[in-house]
Order: sequence, then structure tokens, then C-alpha cells
Amino acid sequence: MEQIKQLLSTNSNQRESSRDIEKIIIDILLKHVNDLVFIMKVESGPRFRYVFANETGLGHAGMTSHCLGKTFQEVLPGDRAFSLQHEYERAVQTGRIHIFADEVSLDNEITVFGETILTPVATENGDIGYVVGVTRDITEQYRERKRLIESEQRYRSIIDHSLDAVFSIDMEGKILEINPAAQQFTGFTENQLRMTTVYSLIYKKDIAAFEKLIVETKAGNSLESIDFRFAHRKGHHLRVQVKTVPIVVFSEIKGMYVFMRDISAQAKSAETIKYMAFHDHLTGVLNRRALLDDLDHLIKSNRKTGKPFSLLSIDLDRFKFFNDSLGHLVGDQILKQVAQRLCEIQKADCQVYRQGGDEFIILLTRADRREAARFAQKVLAGFAHSFYFSSQEYYITPSIGISVFPNDGKDAESLIKNADEALYRVKEKGKAHFQFYRSDMNTMLVNVVSLEAHLRKALDRNEMVLHFQPQVHLSTKEISSFEALLRWNSTELGLIPPSEFIPLAEDTGLIIPIGNWVIENACRQIKAWMEKANRPIRIAVNISPKQFLQPNLVGFIRGAIEKYRIPACLLEIEITEGAMQDTAETIPILKKLKEIGVTISVDDFGTGYSSLNYLKQFPIDVLKIDQSFVRDVLLNEKDSAITAAIINLGRSLGLEVIAEGVEEAQQAEFLLKADCEKAQGFFFARPLPAKDAEKQFVRKIQSSAINM
Repeated sequence: MEQIKQLLSTNSNQRESSRDIEKIIIDILLKHVNDLVFIMKVESGPRFRYVFANETGLGHAGMTSHCLGKTFQEVLPGDRAFSLQHEYERAVQTGRIHIFADEVSLDNEITVFGETILTPVATENGDIGYVVGVTRDITEQYRERKRLIESEQRYRSIIDHSLDAVFSIDMEGKILEINPAAQQFTGFTENQLRMTTVYSLIYKKDIAAFEKLIVETKAGNSLESIDFRFAHRKGHHLRVQVKTVPIVVFSEIKGMYVFMRDISAQAKSAETIKYMAFHDHLTGVLNRRALLDDLDHLIKSNRKTGKPFSLLSIDLDRFKFFNDSLGHLVGDQILKQVAQRLCEIQKADCQVYRQGGDEFIILLTRADRREAARFAQKVLAGFAHSFYFSSQEYYITPSIGISVFPNDGKDAESLIKNADEALYRVKEKGKAHFQFYRSDMNTMLVNVVSLEAHLRKALDRNEMVLHFQPQVHLSTKEISSFEALLRWNSTELGLIPPSEFIPLAEDTGLIIPIGNWVIENACRQIKAWMEKANRPIRIAVNISPKQFLQPNLVGFIRGAIEKYRIPACLLEIEITEGAMQDTAETIPILKKLKEIGVTISVDDFGTGYSSLNYLKQFPIDVLKIDQSFVRDVLLNEKDSAITAAIINLGRSLGLEVIAEGVEEAQQAEFLLKADCEKAQGFFFARPLPAKDAEKQFVRKIQSSAINM
């Protein structure tokens, strides 16, 4: 540029002698310089006239060599000419180099950005005679700078508008930058925070863990933790979730971002939920879940040392009488007062739990038999004083059973069970005292005589209930029949398995009234479901061999069918092979049942003394394959062969075949391929109470009937 300036400022004689140099310069400017070069002659006005332009400049401006000697106004559009005229005038007026940037839209609708350097050149008399303009295309630089600015603004938008507090810190933890949320989060101003380190904001007891987090982040790891408490300017502490992210510049960690989120409300909610999970909602003492957790922890810690601890199972005598006679409101208040009194008696190594109902447990974490006996006496003495509710005075006594680790049990279940066993013995012997567990107590909760006494009252107490298991059509998955299964839920003994009370009912003759109850309730359920589903639904009931031979069985069944006005075929009577052995008595009963129209099935076919002659003589409608064959049908070739043979036999005789005990999808697939019509078992559904079975299956039957 200095050479051009000298070239234009020489006198005419010197120019003649330097023509060769000028040609070289012009050739360079024309062909080898990528920048846009323009030399403008300054005339009065001022006006600027093109005297030189290199090829790059002519092409960029959309000009030709014919434009040389013309002014801006003669060559360029008005707005472009006006803009350049203004910039060139500033260069002439100042007499100094003038730099400006502009953008130009080319004919192909592409916008380019240029940076122009205007150099004024003075003549011999000192006036500005020429202006040399060199324009460089800075489009890429401009766009890159714009991208950087936009990226910075995006980053700032994320940081500044984040609801989390964001701290930018150096490698020593000094706070370099914060976002607005950090000021609100901490209660400090930006200047105050920049004068300190992030460590000063962390609760003292959490600083060691926080420093470990920072060290890991310095190694290039992004981490997260919710184990920190944050010190607010006003002095209180917040529970915070912390995230750390390393700041990496050219592969080098220069600092890190620390994000903090206030989770105090969530932590408080979590603590509330935890409290509710481990505390009894009525009394506020710990519950059974807490007891099991504490017992497991105590057993693990004491297993090696063998140090004893004691478990006291406490039950309130005659509480059911109070609850029934005075109402549940009074009963709840009594339970609250009992819990409070037990908590008042407890000592340092003692914890009170409520199992449920009127049952409480006290865990003495450092007590042997002698200390447990002393504490039990203290509990009994504490109940010597009456309870008050609504100005009424009540006396309540506790019965206490005690088990001691490790002699009376080495796991939580055994310790609780054995304490309950001891408690039961206390109840048997007059209540209101305590007793330790003894190994000879480890028998059934009740003996056969006691169980029989409860069984005789079961029907009167409405303790018997029917559960229903659907029988599924394997090909269509439809349900049109159920099996009724008897359950006994004793108010005093709890749920008694059928395997325990059915044999007892058979031995005592109680199976007759119980069986009649089952038949009548099954008929009533058929009526109810038939009306709701608007389709026939068959229910099968088991008839024991003793009940089957009762003279009035047929009459009772007829009466139940007529009472509820149901089609007789919807009641299915299941008999076992054992009931069919005496053909002289069995055949007349079965024929009478068939005259009524009842469906007859043979239950557990193949497990007893089977005879194909039975199938020929008896009016049977359904064969039920015993679950013992179905269970191993995929593993045992004999079982699969027997099962397939029973299915083929039943189908060939025109009988409906139902497989019991299906628990796996592969078993169902085998039965379907073997052409078995129906199946039942846990794979499809467990036996359900009537309401649940109705909700889950009968309503579906109803909707399918409507859509037909």
C-alpha cells in the first residue's frame, strides 16, 4: 500500500521512469491479489472517480473495465453509492486511514460481509488527490464471530434463566461467576459471593464429602449427590442436590460448574413418608415393618457375640369386648392411651411397636430372662391404674408372652412366633400375667378338639365363604363356568386351610351341613351372575363321598334349584372316583340327579381306582384331569401320554374335558394341542371371592353378551 501511495504521489517525470514498476504492481493487483482494490480520484465536490480496479474488485462490484473513469453515482445503485460516498468523504476530511465494515447483497441473493481500508493519498500541493480502497471478504470471520456471540448468548440464557443456582468456580473453589438464581438461593449479593469460596456455603459436617466431590470433578468426572446441606445467609440450612461439571478448555480443565437445587421440601416429604411407613398411624408408635427391620439388624449384630435380647408380645385382655360394646371410637382411644402408657414405661434399651389390633410388642435390646421378667412385672404394674375416656373409667389388663434370643429363636419370625406361643399359653391359663416360651409349646396353635369347636360355630358366625376359579376355554379364552372352592376365615383363629378343616368335617359329620351350605350359595351365585351377565354361567361344587350317600341329597339339590329358579344344568356336581366304587348306591343317585338336569363331573380322574366301566355305566358329562398329571406334563412322558389319553377318551365319549392345576403357559399350549376343551389353574387366575370374580370375569362375560 505504501508503494502505491508513493507511485501516485510522484511527479510526471518520475512516473515515466517508473512505468515498468507500475506495470508489475498493476499485474499483481489485477491477477494475484484476492482483496478488492479500488483507486478513486478525488475531484471537487467532492466526487470520486474510478481510475483503477483490479479484476477481483470489478467482479465483486458487478463492474467492467468500461466503468473506469466514472463516479459512484454513475456506476452503482443509489443506496450503495450514497453509503460509499459518505465513507470516502470521511477519509478525505480526516486525511487519515479510515476503516469500515459493510454488507453487500450480490446478484445471486448471497450476502457477503467486507472490511474496507481507505487510504487517502496527497498530491504535491498537499491536497488529497486519490483514495485507495482495499476491501477484504470477512464473511466467514463475521459468521464465526456471530456464531460465537450466539453461542455465548445461548449459554447465558441457560445459566441466567436456570431455576437452579449455578456457580462457576476455579480449581481452588473460588467463585468466579454466578447466575441470578444463586443470589436468591444463597441470600448473598454477587459481589459478596465473588469474595468467597464455594466451600464456605456448605454445612461444616458435609464439607469433607463435598471436597471429595470436587476432587473427583477436577479429574474430569461429572458427579451428582443429594447428601449436602447448604448454609443460607440468614443462618438456616437447606437440603440441596449438587451436580458438578468440569469446565474443559482446549482439553484442559480450567474450573468447574456447581449446580445446586433446593430439595428441602422433597426431603421433608421423604422423611414424612418414611415416618408413615415405619409408624402406626393410630398410636404413633413403631409398626410391624419397623419391628422386622430392627430385629434383623439386632440379630445380625448379636449373632457373633451371642448377647441376649428379649421380645415381649403383649395382648390386651377382653379388648374385643370393649371394642364391640363401646364402639370403635372408644377402642381407638384406649389403644392410644395404652401405647402412651407403654412408652412411659420403656427405658433406654427398649422400643415399643404395635403389631396390629390390640397387639403390641416391646423389644428389650439388652435384656436376658431375669431383666425381661423384671420389665414384664413393671408393665403389669403400669396397667394397675385405670384408663379414662369421656369421664368414664376403664380397667384393662395385658397378657405377656416372652421369647429370648438366641435360645428361643435365631431369626425374627421364630422369635415373634414363639413369643406369641407363650402369649397364647397365658391366655389359656387365665390372662393378666406373663410367661416365657418353652420348647414344648411349639405345637399347633389349637388342637383338634378346639378346632372342631370353632368349626361347629363357623356357619352360624358366617365365617365360611366361597371363592371361585374360572374354567377357561383354551381355544377361545372365553369363560362360561367356575369351580366353587370353600374357604374358612375364623374370627378367632384366622384363615384355616381346607386341608385341615375338610378332613375334620368329614370325620365329625359336619361336612353334611357345610356341603348343603355350599350347594345353596352356589345356586344363589348362579342366579345373581346369570342376571348380571345375561348369559348362562355354570358353577361346579365338590360333593364329598359322605354327603353323596345322604338320602336327602337329591331333594335338597332340587329344592335349591327351584328356590333360585335357575336352569339345573348350570349346577355342576363334582364327585370323586372313590364315591363311584359302590355302583349299587351310586348309579340310582346319579340317575336321579340327571333327571333333574344337573351336570355331573368326575373330579381328579385317573388318581383313584379308575374303571372304564364307570364311564359306560354312569351318566357323566365332564371329566376333570387331576393336577398331578398336568404338573409334570412337560417333563414326564408318561404323564403327557396319560393326559393325552384321558383327553382323547373323554372327547370320544362326548364328554367335556377340563384340566386342573395349569400354572404355566407351556402347559396350556400342550393341552390346547391335545384338544383339551377347558383348563383352570393359577396361570389363568387364583380362586377369588365372589365380588372380585364378578369384577374381573363376569362383567367381561356381560360385555361380550351385549356385543353379540
